[in-house]
Amino acid sequence: MKPPDFSYHDPRTTADAVGLLSSLENAKLLAGGQSLMPMLNMRFVLPDHVIDLNRVEGLNYINARGDTLEIGAMTRQRDIEFSDIVKKKCPLMREAITQVGHRQTRNRGTIGGSLCHLDPSAELVSVAAALDAKIAVIGKTGTRSIDFKDFPVAYMTPAIELDEMLTAISLPCWPARHGYAFVEFARRHGDFAIVSAAALIEEDAGGKVTRASVTLGGIGPAPVRAYDVERALIGEKIEEKRVAEICETLRTLDAVDDIHAPASYRQQLATVLPRRALLKAHQRFIGAAA
Repeated sequence: MKPPDFSYHDPRTTADAVGLLSSLENAKLLAGGQSLMPMLNMRFVLPDHVIDLNRVEGLNYINARGDTLEIGAMTRQRDIEFSDIVKKKCPLMREAITQVGHRQTRNRGTIGGSLCHLDPSAELVSVAAALDAKIAVIGKTGTRSIDFKDFPVAYMTPAIELDEMLTAISLPCWPARHGYAFVEFARRHGDFAIVSAAALIEEDAGGKVTRASVTLGGIGPAPVRAYDVERALIGEKIEEKRVAEICETLRTLDAVDDIHAPASYRQQLATVLPRRALLKAHQRFIGAAA
């Protein structure tokens, strides 16, 4: 199929891009195009205007500022994949991004585009939830920061106004010594996950968990932080039987029922994948001490 007719705009600054968003009706932003272009071709979206961000300056960067990793919205997923800064400061993202699509899509896809598309099965969306990311946006009234927990407002709908655009994501980094893992179940490599699990842990000298983050992707309309599981893990040792008992509580989560998998199947995966992720994270924590 072919896309509908639209007017194309090619701004060079964020001010110009925001100005276009503020003045044009029914406009869409084009970042990497890995989601928008197929949707245009299938006519799932019918914009009157497409605003191309690919030549807007200052949106492509990866910086470490103290304990925070800052990534510009137009940073390519492939650049994140091979960034030494990301590998050192945020290994969870490095592991997750290798499971995003294929090399060709990562060459073009951007972190900002993925977060704004907000597919609940998308790996980077789950990473942002797991790390309590902050989203920076700019609009005609200025800039603001959105806690990622408040970013999804409905299915594939971010908390961004029509005249705003995402400019950066800030990720609070865990200490150098921590356990991490990102695991997912998909029909084929490169497909969106039917369910994914991201786990982060810290342990004390006795091997008991002092801090944990557990996030499920693909289970519902947005990533699910398993706060009850996180609290239950505190003071526990990461042993397979005990972790399995704790993760079994996730079977009661409301789950999507669609053509890809019934709700009961996703609920089963919701008990299995976090257990695998936590055990893998634990092994990495032990390895970091060796």
